[in-house]
Amino acid sequence: MIYTKKDIEELDRITRLKLINSVTGIKPANLIGTISNSKQTNLAIFSSVVHLGSNPGLLGFISRPQTPEVGHTLRNIEENGSYTINHIHPAFVKNAHYTSAKFTNEDSEFEHCHLSEEYQNGILAPFVKESTFKMGMRFVEALEIKHNGTVMVIGEIEHLIVADSAMVDDDIDLEATKSVGISGLNSYYSLKKIACYPYARVNEVPQF
Repeated sequence: MIYTKKDIEELDRITRLKLINSVTGIKPANLIGTISNSKQTNLAIFSSVVHLGSNPGLLGFISRPQTPEVGHTLRNIEENGSYTINHIHPAFVKNAHYTSAKFTNEDSEFEHCHLSEEYQNGILAPFVKESTFKMGMRFVEALEIKHNGTVMVIGEIEHLIVADSAMVDDDIDLEATKSVGISGLNSYYSLKKIACYPYARVNEVPQF
């Protein structure tokens, strides 16, 4: 199957969303937890979390153009600068998926999708109790992507929680964490570790 730009533009909205959201391959599936200054919690699934740097530890994610129904996550982050990123695991992947429904600002996805709020010292925003791999984040900046009206939200890791069983030789084994991947709008994948190689140095490149 070959799609030209014209072919893609002529697809119906949902088909185009599924297609273009799948072309990057399997992405990390995360729940981002926030809270407003009026103490209303929010939880939303994101597949766009990316590593931006290790010193300091920076992560980014993409927030869609804001509307009255969409954008509660970014609005809460801009209010108080706090949010959490929580890996999704098979035991609650269905619950996590339905946080993508367009709940009102007065509704908490934690309640409607039967997930539990958890708080850690120094982090205002709620973590997902059911997740065993989660990060408390401090908002750094928001970069507007003018071409489509989205925003890259950049934050610094202030709190990192990982199960001891997932740490192998100072490395995180994502298969052991049972973290879930996502493709398109609604397809979820388990992760399997297939190899581990040493840090690559020019003089150690093997003969293929």
